[in-house]
Amino acid sequence: MIPKILVFPGSNRSGAFSAALAAAAAYELAQQGADVTRISLSDYPLPIVDEDLKAQSGIPDNAMKLGRLIAAHHGVFMCCPEYNASIPPLLKNMIDWVSLISKDDDRPFKPWSGRYVALGSSSNGKFGGIRCLNHVRTVMMNVGTQIISEQCSVSGAAEAFEADGRLKDERTQAMLAKTCNALIAHCMMMSGR
Repeated sequence: MIPKILVFPGSNRSGAFSAALAAAAAYELAQQGADVTRISLSDYPLPIVDEDLKAQSGIPDNAMKLGRLIAAHHGVFMCCPEYNASIPPLLKNMIDWVSLISKDDDRPFKPWSGRYVALGSSSNGKFGGIRCLNHVRTVMMNVGTQIISEQCSVSGAAEAFEADGRLKDERTQAMLAKTCNALIAHCMMMSGR
């Protein structure tokens, strides 16, 4: 079985460090044998989560598209920027909309339920965005995913990537490879149930 992994950055900013990490993670996952789909959340614009809007119009189409895409994969690798030592609003809004999905074509449907998730962060600072990951981890556990313990943080991100997109620092590259390997292993276990 070839595990299917969805990879995306939690920022749409031009030149975002999380997009560079998503490219590196997608490459590493593919090198380790995963079937990788890499997306940008800019292709799925969403309004701010609003229960009144949900009551009037239902779940937005782009949230449903993302929910179906997440459910079609064994695992997800989220590349998180850090905003004020916490979760960026774009990422939190997407997580929340997808968590509000309860059915698809009148069938029960919880896209996050049972998905394995790996986390990575990147920042130009010394901490590499790692402070946001505990917050993301807590939110993702609450929506029903299985968060793997391995994670990757990239500090000094402006200078951290080679021209081909791979990480320059051997220790950080090893951390990314270990995280990708653990995500694949967990996804393989899930599909073997």
